[in-house]
Amino acid sequence: MPLLWHRRPHRGPTLSDRRASAHSHTDIHTTARESSHDRLGQGRGMTTVGLIGSGQVGGTVARLALAAGYDVLLSNSRGPETLAGLLEELGVGTRAGTAHDAAENADLVVVAVPLRAYRAVPADAAAGKVVIDATNYLPERDGQHPELDSGEITSSELLQQHLPSSWVVKALNNIFFEHLGALARPPGAADRSALAVAGDNEGAKAEAKAFLERVGYDTVDAGLLAQGWRYEPGTPACGTPYSASPEDWHRPKRGDAETLRTLLAAASR
Repeated sequence: MPLLWHRRPHRGPTLSDRRASAHSHTDIHTTARESSHDRLGQGRGMTTVGLIGSGQVGGTVARLALAAGYDVLLSNSRGPETLAGLLEELGVGTRAGTAHDAAENADLVVVAVPLRAYRAVPADAAAGKVVIDATNYLPERDGQHPELDSGEITSSELLQQHLPSSWVVKALNNIFFEHLGALARPPGAADRSALAVAGDNEGAKAEAKAFLERVGYDTVDAGLLAQGWRYEPGTPACGTPYSASPEDWHRPKRGDAETLRTLLAAASR
């Protein structure tokens, strides 16, 4: 299905092997990954963000990305024609298509769908791309995944297995979408909040960090994807840094980098 344009944009291996090799930052997967390795962490020419999932989180990320000067490609599970209202709201610099369109035509991909739908992310179209994983595992919604329940792997590692030719970076999953929109601040602002970032490739993490910093947030490196559980639902770093109080959790508050580091360290299984 062709892309639906709202307006023309203003600019034109095994899991154990992966964990062992991640420390050396050596890519062992595919030609597509190797051919794009040199660009990782440098952000050269990164102008378009592809959203796979355009609901509350995806829509908020789209708004922040547009405000930061990116073009945005939207997609959802129901088809691009259902995104007409959001396209009209967001305006110039946005377009809609299928998930394949969003992955293939973007420089950076953000996945913001329920975990149960992770297999809908097109692995071929996302090959060679950095993929920010904003999903969370909620068994009551996503169904039981024994390997996640046991801690054998994390949800982002599950997505990475599905996308062997992409670089998955876990971010944007531990903040309520309203807080995500409300707490964004320009670079250099004294009251910036911080978001956690985990991934198995340093260049990919650098690219994800550069995006997050440009759209309004400092970042805290949480380590490898295997450490992503430290800011998933039920941990101190999920939601708490950005909420005024448990009783008034809808009201946002600044979640600074030091507070986030402390809460990440306090996580336990």
